[in-house]
Amino acid sequence: MRNSNNKIQRICYIAVFTAVICVVSQLPGIPLPGGVPMTLQTLIIPLAGIVLGTVDGLIATLLYVLLGMIGLPVFSGFSGGLGVILGATGGFIISFPLMPLFAGLGEKLGTKTDSKTLYFVSLYCGLTIGAVLNYVVGTLWFAGIYLGAINGENILAGFTACVLPFIPTAIIKIVLCGVVGVAIKKSLRRAGLLAWA
Repeated sequence: MRNSNNKIQRICYIAVFTAVICVVSQLPGIPLPGGVPMTLQTLIIPLAGIVLGTVDGLIATLLYVLLGMIGLPVFSGFSGGLGVILGATGGFIISFPLMPLFAGLGEKLGTKTDSKTLYFVSLYCGLTIGAVLNYVVGTLWFAGIYLGAINGENILAGFTACVLPFIPTAIIKIVLCGVVGVAIKKSLRRAGLLAWA
């Protein structure tokens, strides 16, 4: 009976996180002094991996991507469909699942140590790897699809347009995601609402 309840709770949490990602994707970015707004989408996505664990966080994000691919308007600006995936920013979207995957792995590996310091080192390594891979795939996709070829010049142009302005906000999101994710997970565990992750 307990396993059955855990399965139902897991499905509910996956659905909730998928819905939250869909909603947050429509919110405008938070203005920052540097001029580049901080969007909350890439804050919530790795959070799913921390709170739900690697598998469930990955599933929640894959569901979001699949909902958008079949045409539901869940991507930024109420857009959806294969046209968005095949567009300039498609690489960022298709690599979103890497973010909860590595965030969850980092958190899980961190729990195997008795050191709080090593726990957070592992967690933040996972968050950073996920974010970097998202940028790498997104930049290569931008260079190949939008600029026409994956070569040094186009990769540099892609990096300048898609990565460089967002590095400060990416660092802020990684730090916030770790702090908020751990706090949410601890609270849910204390309440007996997250026994499996």
